[in-house]
Amino acid sequence: MKPVVLHAQGLSKAYAGVAALDDVALCLRRGEIHALMGQNGAGKSTLIKLLTGAVAADAGRMALGGDAIAPSSPLQAQQLGISTVYQEVNLCPNLSVAENVFAGRYPLKGWPRRIDWRRVEREARECLQRLGVDIDVRRTLSAYPVAVQQMVAIARALSVSARVLILDEPTSSLDEGEVAELFRVMRGLREQGMAILFVTHFLDQVYAVSDRISVLRNGRLVGEYLAADLPAPRLIAAMVGRELDVAAAAAAAVDAAPPADAPVLLQAQGLGRRGQLHPVDLQLRRGQVLGLAGLLGAGRTELARLLFGLDRADCGRVCIDGQAVALRGPPDAIAHGLALCPEERKTDGIVAELSVRENIVLALQARMGLRRFLPLAEQVRIAQGYVDALGIKTASVETPVGLLSGGNQQKVVLARWLATRPRLLILDEPTRGIDIAAKQDIMTRILALAREGMAVLFISAEVAEIERIADRIAVLRERRLVGELPGGCGERAVFELIAGSTAA
Repeated sequence: MKPVVLHAQGLSKAYAGVAALDDVALCLRRGEIHALMGQNGAGKSTLIKLLTGAVAADAGRMALGGDAIAPSSPLQAQQLGISTVYQEVNLCPNLSVAENVFAGRYPLKGWPRRIDWRRVEREARECLQRLGVDIDVRRTLSAYPVAVQQMVAIARALSVSARVLILDEPTSSLDEGEVAELFRVMRGLREQGMAILFVTHFLDQVYAVSDRISVLRNGRLVGEYLAADLPAPRLIAAMVGRELDVAAAAAAAVDAAPPADAPVLLQAQGLGRRGQLHPVDLQLRRGQVLGLAGLLGAGRTELARLLFGLDRADCGRVCIDGQAVALRGPPDAIAHGLALCPEERKTDGIVAELSVRENIVLALQARMGLRRFLPLAEQVRIAQGYVDALGIKTASVETPVGLLSGGNQQKVVLARWLATRPRLLILDEPTRGIDIAAKQDIMTRILALAREGMAVLFISAEVAEIERIADRIAVLRERRLVGELPGGCGERAVFELIAGSTAA
């Protein structure tokens, strides 16, 4: 047994009388990667907030290196040696890499005291080299991809002599190569004796890098396990409280597959935008799910934005039911029965200050116009219906959506567009940051809607997810449409097309 670095016992927290965390224990050890698993709303985010001093616990105690601690703020937790890197990189993109590493605690020199910029750049470079990252620390952070920004966030976290590193969904915006690089860094930190808490929804990543696993369900600790002793089916059962038969659900979906010659609802002909997407020809058919695959930066989101009128195409056209239409903006798209669940839910999806009810009826009310107001009782009925159907965990439909977990916020955005009963539903990474049970629920719901006649464009970085749900799979590479494959073709065929090693 390796030495304990951080030990928490009996942690509890309630919001408005609803228990978010109830009598939870956690033990992080030196030189171990400890995965924290659970469904959306299981209490993972609340536990992190308690560990980092973002909120105060109602009960319980914590010890770091055997000494009792009670951090009252993230800054105090960081000073104690507990650093956190969040899912959304919370750095300043307009500052240089070096400035981001030392922002708020620049080393000073001379009199009068002034920032020692040479030391800032030298030590920032050393912090990154510790992670095996060699970049120009004088360039602005925004000049680098998300994966590099994530490394900069980790370097900042480690630059304060951290003893515990908390990684909250660090891989959600990374492709496979970038995830592999992050895991290399995590293993290196483990060898250096760091205690790492790894929060993720990806089961394969848990088993690729973790030594121990703690599982939360409904705010309570189900148990702590050695990763080698907890096979994936048992982990899923511990998370959701029941067995999930994903294979059976997928088989049922295949049995209900629509005809290949289903009527075309939307057709893109030579649709493109200079600098973002080369001209694309694409057909979306009624009752079918078209999966859109490709690496990060391949043009997936750019295509979704063109189809929904968020960006203006400078070539090509869009036809709906065989007639050319002008999509000058989202109102035009909504009027034609299109809906878009965006990838970035926090910035482009939810309105955090509004309630769950208000967020769900937002698009429906917008489509009805300002002169026709949806009665409050009808709003409540619609919102509660989708809360029940999608399993959105909230104390009430009047709860501000900003207080919900990320996965439940994603479900609210999906509910908003389902409430408009669209003809075409564009889903850009709809299961990002969502646990496996919620993924199955959402994908089952999407398939059911498709089988009722809705056309669906399903965009995901997870090829296995696309392969499981799609009737057809279109593949983008370097902002070009490079081919289309039938559903059920297998992951290898999709990866080969993405890599350019075959033609379709």
